[in-house]
Amino acid sequence: MEHLEGWPDLNIDEARISFKLHDATFRYMAISDDIQRIMPTARDRMGGRVLDYKEAVLLTNPSNATLKGEVDDKYQYSYDNKDCFVHGWISTDRDIGFWVITPSNEFRAGGPMKNELTSHVGPTSLAVFFSDHYAGPNFGIRLRNGEPWKKVLGPVFIYLNSGSSNKPSTLWADAKEQMQKETQKWPYDFPSSEDFPLANKRGTITGRLLVRDPYLSQELMPAKSAYVGLAPPGDVGSWQMDTKGYQFWNQTNENGYFTIRSVREGTYSLNAWVTGVMGDYKYEIDIVISPGSQIQLGNLVYSPPRNGPTLWEIGIPDRTPAEFYVPDPTPELRNHIFINHKEKYRQYGLWDRYTDLYPDQDLVYTVGISDYKKDWFYAHVNRKTTSTNKYEATTWQVSFNLTNVTNSGTYTLQIALASANYAEVQVRINNPNAPIPRFTTRLIGRDNAIARHGGHGLYSLYSINVPGLQLVNGRNTIYLKQSRGGYPFTGVMYDYIRFEGPPEVYH
Repeated sequence: MEHLEGWPDLNIDEARISFKLHDATFRYMAISDDIQRIMPTARDRMGGRVLDYKEAVLLTNPSNATLKGEVDDKYQYSYDNKDCFVHGWISTDRDIGFWVITPSNEFRAGGPMKNELTSHVGPTSLAVFFSDHYAGPNFGIRLRNGEPWKKVLGPVFIYLNSGSSNKPSTLWADAKEQMQKETQKWPYDFPSSEDFPLANKRGTITGRLLVRDPYLSQELMPAKSAYVGLAPPGDVGSWQMDTKGYQFWNQTNENGYFTIRSVREGTYSLNAWVTGVMGDYKYEIDIVISPGSQIQLGNLVYSPPRNGPTLWEIGIPDRTPAEFYVPDPTPELRNHIFINHKEKYRQYGLWDRYTDLYPDQDLVYTVGISDYKKDWFYAHVNRKTTSTNKYEATTWQVSFNLTNVTNSGTYTLQIALASANYAEVQVRINNPNAPIPRFTTRLIGRDNAIARHGGHGLYSLYSINVPGLQLVNGRNTIYLKQSRGGYPFTGVMYDYIRFEGPPEVYH
């Protein structure tokens, strides 16, 4: 794609290649090892009942009677860039497969955690380069004032295979093997365009990422399985919203060492995040890659957000709400492939299950007694009122005991969000009716991950000072109010919450 200098202003919200297959031939879809199934047809959807939005349809009279009563929605099959390199369709009658293989994510926008559509009813398979799904309408290419811009999208590899076993698993295994071969070939050596640098025109960067958190260890800790990546220069975490440039990511090993190969020439920020550690890391110096360069950074140290010792915490800082309680769907609104699946959040209608579980009173979490795996709902959503059928704001409570409160000290409430959609989280301390909250996020987010069954949207982090004078010895309660009612898909997904004591007391 190219926009020459001086050309008119341009918005591009989405770029993808769509493959439409023969619906009488391809009925079996495979996205991952555990998301594979016989799919309904487009005609089945046309005859179904549209649910809360047009993409979600209840199958009322499908051509395959075993699918009757299931929900079909293309967003149930979205996947993070980092986890989806092959997906497609199988004809079980002819024992043939059609696969979209993405050998590299360097040209895909938003980094490893960007969620994109894959394959869905059509039969359709997509090679998505960027879209505003799970990010919001500001995600996309915005070119102004004659800005020149160019980006190579792809190549992607389309693979056709066949077998003789009449087992979808055989074709799927072969497609995964082919995907491995294609990723090992990257960068391809056949493109002749000067805009696609070959391997000898690219660079490599190595280093080691360590974590410094003296409240956990007096020693530097290796950042195990951290994601480390190069993205266009920007603020901390800006790679989430980057669409114009290229990104190159890899994971560290058990000792925190990383290597990022085949990097295009250019200037980049080095970014990282560590599962189990809150926040985003950004190296203080931009990295300049030249053809054939071999850059050794040595030890890099990430000091995550921390003001004091942990008094209590809810969840795991992994940028998702997956560890929290995800309910079963309403029985008449199920997708059978996700029953007892590890990713139950893919089911339809879970936003209304909060009302079923908390019809009158909102969630109350008691530190030391409650279990976030069972007692913390995966999304802070609105309640549907039975009298008016409207959605009202909800206030969650976190109750905890404190001893020896330091009135002169400052405590810290850390809130990491995995998603936000037209939401506002207000924080009040020990007084749910305080006219002015201690903190408010104000209106945030448009990633729509709740409606689209996403395990997350865009990550954000808030550090909130809590004066010791607002706390008491004994029982305290923090009130988290999602104040924007009126809509079923308004809300946030929490990634992790931590309450810290004053630093001056515990050093």
